[in-house]
Amino acid sequence: MRIGFAGIGLMGLPMCRRLLQAGHQLAVWNRSQAKTAPLAAAGATVYDSPQALAAHTDVVILCLFDANAVAEVVFGKHGLVQAQKKTAITVVDHSSIAPQRTQALAKQLPAGWHWVDAPVSGGTAGAEAGTLAIMAGGAAEQVERIRPVLAAYAAQVTHMGAVGAGQVTKLCNQTIVTATITAIAEAMCLAQDANVEVAKLPEALAGGWADSVLLQEFVSRMLHLPEQPTATVQTMLKDLNTIAELAQTQGTAMPVSHAVQQLYQIVQRQGLGSQDVSHIIQTLKG
Repeated sequence: MRIGFAGIGLMGLPMCRRLLQAGHQLAVWNRSQAKTAPLAAAGATVYDSPQALAAHTDVVILCLFDANAVAEVVFGKHGLVQAQKKTAITVVDHSSIAPQRTQALAKQLPAGWHWVDAPVSGGTAGAEAGTLAIMAGGAAEQVERIRPVLAAYAAQVTHMGAVGAGQVTKLCNQTIVTATITAIAEAMCLAQDANVEVAKLPEALAGGWADSVLLQEFVSRMLHLPEQPTATVQTMLKDLNTIAELAQTQGTAMPVSHAVQQLYQIVQRQGLGSQDVSHIIQTLKG
């Protein structure tokens, strides 16, 4: 398959590098073309519009910030669908957007085209190592068709159901992740205020019920706040807002997630939106 990739950001760049390393024929597009330079040097073909990208590919992978960006890239003036290809394209969306919007966008595709919502978990480190977890929504045969492609940067691809099911699963993931990161920050503040050595928390709690990948990762990141983000506060807040919208629509009670959403909103208003999510501890410390 000829693979196209739109959205060369924190996640998109290492994903594309792994696709090239796996020997795939890769074409790329990004709104800021300068970000495609490292991939061009590594053998990728760069196109100047999503329309041109679609004209030369069979599968187009999206890794964009929000639903509006996805809609523009797919259906805009120079979007994918303007290619008017005789052969069908499978659109694989790694972006984290509302399930309802995903379903609406999928229904607008030309006849014969396919949509797979395939949000990811594992951050930039997972993309670089090829260990991402992908939760996919769409037709089972389309998920199987693209599975060998996704294997370049994902260790696990789980088909969750029809279009939109992948996005719902990602929101479940983000519900757990954002609450856990917040709980870790609170625990660190509690330990620090009691004059307990915070750096030893991962060691002390290893193997117990409080242990997790996030605990082992984020205590260090909160003690030594990174300058370069792997997941930003504003990205997490976007997902928390989407969780709140879905919960409101369904009548799902989510008191913990609501409290976490409010904290992230405060952190954003303090000007830390573009910082790594570990910076939320600054707000808790006061």
